[in-house]
Amino acid sequence: MTETGSDDYVYDEASGEWLPAAEAAAKAAQKSTVEVRDSVGNLLADGDSVITIKDLKVKGAGQTLRKGTIIKSIRLTGDAQEIDCRHDGIKGLVLRAEFVRKH
Repeated sequence: MTETGSDDYVYDEASGEWLPAAEAAAKAAQKSTVEVRDSVGNLLADGDSVITIKDLKVKGAGQTLRKGTIIKSIRLTGDAQEIDCRHDGIKGLVLRAEFVRKH
């Protein structure tokens, strides 16, 4: 008889099986990660730089981000289509991934 080191098991509703707690936690973490892709299908990650592909009016700021504006050091929000950004003079900027491409 082999010892796994943990006696905790969790019932997985999706598969209908009892899984070790560590395996169930890893499975849940994998489900919670969201893939964010830019306008041409490149996978985006925290810290990437992106370029706007069209002029974007920024609501509440009275500014327009011109096509070709480089946004450095993005952060993923957990939504598959939104990225959190910083740009000079605009606080709390959130862009849709469909309007940017990876730089």
